[in-house]
Amino acid sequence: MTFQRARTDEQRDQRRRQILGTAAAMLAEMPVAKLSLNELSRRVGLAKANVLRYFESREAILLQLLDAELTEWIAALEDSLPPAEGTPRERGDRLAKALAESAADRPVLCDLISAQAGVLEHNVSTDVAVQHKHATLRCAEALAHLTRRHLPELGTQDAFRLVGLLTLTIAAAWPYHQPPQALLDAYAADPALAGLRADFTDVVRQSIEINLTGLLTRAENTPLGANPLGVDTVQG
Repeated sequence: MTFQRARTDEQRDQRRRQILGTAAAMLAEMPVAKLSLNELSRRVGLAKANVLRYFESREAILLQLLDAELTEWIAALEDSLPPAEGTPRERGDRLAKALAESAADRPVLCDLISAQAGVLEHNVSTDVAVQHKHATLRCAEALAHLTRRHLPELGTQDAFRLVGLLTLTIAAAWPYHQPPQALLDAYAADPALAGLRADFTDVVRQSIEINLTGLLTRAENTPLGANPLGVDTVQG
């Protein structure tokens, strides 16, 4: 295909949307680790060098898709969360169940989150990193606000801490939910090992329940990562 450079802002935006749409379609077929810039370029119908005119790297494309997936997930949660009724524990358990199940229904989102820190946030410029982190912050704040609508007993900072812990749980649990064939064969061959295969939805649900119980009990309302006692951790 002969490359025709997009010469107007509208044409450039259209070309960027085409690249993002093609990448999103590929993620419905394959995991993040399998999506290559060469194959993406082939499907878009552009040389790799021409794709790089619009995005600086494969990782920059996938980070933008992650931002879009997070935004769509939160919008869907607005309409699907259960009524905020009952005791804090009852509301917390229902919230945990809804969050876990809705995340499990979005495998592309979970795969992108699991690759975010170790892969996608590498090989990008400072400008791309800043844009991505601002998008991440907006999504985290929106999800924390949604959480407090169902659990107003949580302080603002504790709701934000919960969102951070939820993200880390998804990132850690998702790869275990997608074991390679050798492990699947091992689980099938030895029933004693079957319990080691983690159920993603259950792991995320339990993690949220336990974290919510701890946050509500301790009621520290401190920023994510901060030491609530205000002292340095002693390392021996």
